[in-house]
Amino acid sequence: MSVDSPNLLLPVPSGPLRVTEIPLINGIAPSPISFSLVIPTYNESANIQRIIQILSQLLDEFIPGKYELLVIDDDSPDRTWAIAQSLTAEYPQLRVMRRQQERGLSSAVIRGWQMSRGEVLGVIDGDLQHPPHVLLQLLKAIEQDADLAVASRHVEGGGVSSWSAIRRFLSRGAQLMGLIILPGVVGRVSDPMSGYFLVRRRSLVGRTLHPQGYKILIEVLARGAVSQVAEVGYVFQERQAGESKVTWKQYVDYIKHLLNLRLSLGHTQRFIQFGLVGLSGVFVDMTVLYLLSDPTTLHLPLTRSKIVSAELAIINNFLWNDRWTFGDVAAKQQGWRQRWKRFLKFNMICLAGLVLNVLVLNLIFNFVIHNRYIADLIAIAVATIWNFWVNLKLSWRVTQVK
Repeated sequence: MSVDSPNLLLPVPSGPLRVTEIPLINGIAPSPISFSLVIPTYNESANIQRIIQILSQLLDEFIPGKYELLVIDDDSPDRTWAIAQSLTAEYPQLRVMRRQQERGLSSAVIRGWQMSRGEVLGVIDGDLQHPPHVLLQLLKAIEQDADLAVASRHVEGGGVSSWSAIRRFLSRGAQLMGLIILPGVVGRVSDPMSGYFLVRRRSLVGRTLHPQGYKILIEVLARGAVSQVAEVGYVFQERQAGESKVTWKQYVDYIKHLLNLRLSLGHTQRFIQFGLVGLSGVFVDMTVLYLLSDPTTLHLPLTRSKIVSAELAIINNFLWNDRWTFGDVAAKQQGWRQRWKRFLKFNMICLAGLVLNVLVLNLIFNFVIHNRYIADLIAIAVATIWNFWVNLKLSWRVTQVK
């Protein structure tokens, strides 16, 4: 039978990206195993045989007969899936899926987990940039009752091999953006951008996932039932064969993913109200700037006029947010002293948001998307979320109520 035969390949699940209990095979429940490791691939023909060989040797010694490797390939033009399928005779623990309709690393990982039998689920890149030997340390962390074990570049023993200063800056900038938008999720691990981790199946069963782009760990942290987290240091290796698939689109998908998670995890109504108040502030800013600086009106210097118009816009936004967006909290913190404290915090946070706006604008425009209007839109979105989230946590804190 040829390796192209669909009978030799795993069926591709359809429907929601939801991990279930161990799936039935031909109507029969298979015996569970300890560990299922998904290897998502696209054009990895130069690496796939080597990584399967290394992983098999490691796991045969550590948990012989209690694991499976699942190569989930997005119909690679270089026929990675066919090469992997040809190896199944030599490696009986290997299973292969060829996806011809769907695309994307994150969804590939979840489709693999859906067809897996393991009580512990994992993911590792197929390009050998994730050192396979770290897998054993991750498994030991799970054995010590962790729900999630993450390979991190930012703990003891971790690092990157030879990244440029720009790549390091972009990576850290993406992490900072995650901390601003989703501090309660991203802040749980030192390396939320990691694509190398293990998670207990029970932590995901019944949870519908909605990943975007490459960063599935954030989705698992946000929607999974994850209590105890362990981290293991690793050094991210440079690719030995094949081409990198990281593009500016991955950064855009990452931002969209953060925003979608933020909206789905609560405070949606407050955020909408905060955004509407912000629009009123734009109107105040532009109107006052016109009245103060236009040659047909007072014709004051532009910088002085802008400082006054910006501050009046901040005062406008504070009054509306204090009365409407966070009115329920403000009602429990009455008194001029409390209101004055909220205003000072709001003012400082908005000024910091302005600095953040400029930094993000330059970062996106110079290194990601060379379009000033798209970059400005992204910068405004990030600054708005910063202003909302930090004000929620600092200016209008329920914990201040006596």
